Amino acid sequence: MGELLLPFAERCLSGTFLRRHKRFSVEVALEDGKIVWAHTNNSGAMLGLTRKGSPVLLSRSANPKRKLPYTLEAVACPGAKGWVGVNTLVPNRLILAAHARGLLPFSLGYEQVRAEAVFGTSRLDVHFSGKHRPDLWVECKNVTLVEDDVASFPDAQSLRGQKHLTTLMEIAGRKMRAAMFYLVQHPEGHCFAPADYIDEAYANLFAKALQCHVEMYVYRAHVTEIGITLGSAIPLSRDWTY
Repeated sequence: MGELLLPFAERCLSGTFLRRHKRFSVEVALEDGKIVWAHTNNSGAMLGLTRKGSPVLLSRSANPKRKLPYTLEAVACPGAKGWVGVNTLVPNRLILAAHARGLLPFSLGYEQVRAEAVFGTSRLDVHFSGKHRPDLWVECKNVTLVEDDVASFPDAQSLRGQKHLTTLMEIAGRKMRAAMFYLVQHPEGHCFAPADYIDEAYANLFAKALQCHVEMYVYRAHVTEIGITLGSAIPLSRDWTY
């Protein structure tokens, strides 16, 4: 399955999903029967993943002052053979870890890396630079939605995501490299396409971005109780290949 790039500090706790409250917290019953609240940084709809009774994985924070010591890392999707990773910080962390180990062909040769880099009025996840190379700006997205064996983003209307695509098109127009990095934290889905049935505007911008030479990279992540591994690249759906 490959090198464990993002190991958890300690093995995740198993539990059962009970309910979601105000987007950023979930109630979970641990295996020992204890009821706890866990933080979730996923503001999306998490379609199909917030069903009462679904098995979940929680990591524990090392910060004793944190209000909610647990973080929701993954949910067992009904019918899926494996965990679906819902932590939206994972793509940002994984791209940096994978780049450092030379596992991403599109970022090879870049020596300097900045996270949370500002371009105009947008903040993009990663900026790569190097001698005799055009700057490379990358926005990362977490993908948990799979329909009819197609991994898709977003799972809810995303004005922020639309803005990122517009910014990347502007960057590409200035003779720099611009790219999207979609991380599919789901064991299923053998190709990728924007979710036009959820956010048509995002899908239209995705098509336009391809035509403007914004690079699209899709990779799978494998989530376990001990950490996260980078899987293989996933192709775009034929409908979205130009």
